[in-house]
Amino acid sequence: MDWIIRKAPALSCELEVPGDKSISHRSVMLASLADGPCVVRGFLPGEDCLSTKEAFRALGVKIERPAQTTLIIHGTGGRFIQPAQEIDCGNSGTTMRLLSGLLAAQPIQTRLTGDASLAKRPMKRILDPLSRMGAHIVAEGAQDRPPLRIEGAQLRGIDYTSPVASAQVKSAILLAGLFASGSTSVTEPHLSRDHTERMFEYFGIPLKREGLKVTINGGSRPQPRDFRVPGDVSSAAFWLVAAAAQPGARLRVNRVGLNPSRTGLLGTLARMGARVREFEHGNSGEPFGTIEIEGTALRATRIAGKEIPNVIDELPVLAVAAALAEGTTIISDAAELRVKETDRLAAIASHLTAMGVPVVEKPDGLEITGGQPLRGARLDSLGDHRIAMAFAIAGLFAEGETVITGTDCVNTSYPGFYDVLQRVCAPRSPGTPLVIRLEEEPADSTEA
Repeated sequence: MDWIIRKAPALSCELEVPGDKSISHRSVMLASLADGPCVVRGFLPGEDCLSTKEAFRALGVKIERPAQTTLIIHGTGGRFIQPAQEIDCGNSGTTMRLLSGLLAAQPIQTRLTGDASLAKRPMKRILDPLSRMGAHIVAEGAQDRPPLRIEGAQLRGIDYTSPVASAQVKSAILLAGLFASGSTSVTEPHLSRDHTERMFEYFGIPLKREGLKVTINGGSRPQPRDFRVPGDVSSAAFWLVAAAAQPGARLRVNRVGLNPSRTGLLGTLARMGARVREFEHGNSGEPFGTIEIEGTALRATRIAGKEIPNVIDELPVLAVAAALAEGTTIISDAAELRVKETDRLAAIASHLTAMGVPVVEKPDGLEITGGQPLRGARLDSLGDHRIAMAFAIAGLFAEGETVITGTDCVNTSYPGFYDVLQRVCAPRSPGTPLVIRLEEEPADSTEA
């Protein structure tokens, strides 16, 4: 399906976004490791998270789905069965990397595959530390790329200093550490997302945090606990940028995750001139609440260094914000974007150029000179959900028509995005704000 987008008036909207993708993955994993049933509400029914759900079903975990965003997971205490066939991780690097850590110590043999995009994603960053723990994992693709063949082994704890700030690397090691002898620790150059640590604590797994170092002891297992997944701030980011760059726009996002390791976008937008407020309403393992934003004329900024891990998924839409801001925004230390679903630095540079924005592409970033009118263009998502959604937002500001092709990939993280976009842009009476709430729907009756 192609998306057709035209210039839209300033937003006046109150909405909710689907469940957090990173937390949905981890909720399935931790609940599957528990010794008893857990109810997970707010689960993201996107294709990536469904890949994780199906992977654990293949490993013998009973998972019921009474509603689209509710799972009842009957944990097996960390005991999995030999899957009948290879496990298809789809497009999900999180599924493959974190599952590798869990399966490395299981007394079974597994093979993890994925789609063409996942087959290009680097796995050496987890293979090296897991091998040091005693794991037997072979990457069948060139240059340590998938598929991965895993033969369970006795693991030993290690003290690992990671060369990259990566929540997936850290999480794979910590999950393996649950089954390893002794203690396992990971030290990062900068703090990456800490969802795994927070969920370990919520599910009763002891851990120790010392600055950039986190340590766990082998033998711990999660306790059965119900959990609610907050809204995904990375999904909210698209609407936040759309409002931030429109003087007079007003947006309120409700029941969204406010984990400090994920809200770097808010600080960046505030630095660019947007009026941003956040209100925490609760903390059930993960803090959640409300974000309010008022749009202004944005100004350029610099995004680099230790800020990057906390905005890594939001950089495509922040690049759109940069194109709409006065001055030249510099993004650096972001070479990680070259090994996502696509080379995001190259994609952002080519797509902004097509819309008339001056861009200089660097090995680890971009220089974006904003402030000039955008022009509509025909743009390919390149199979990357965040590229598709970021440039849909750019289309709201462009003269003429913007067409985004290859949009099926958006179902990996934000099913229903285009429907919300159409509602946000639909004409309505002045002074009448739009309210969009997520409704819980029954699951397909054929799905247990």
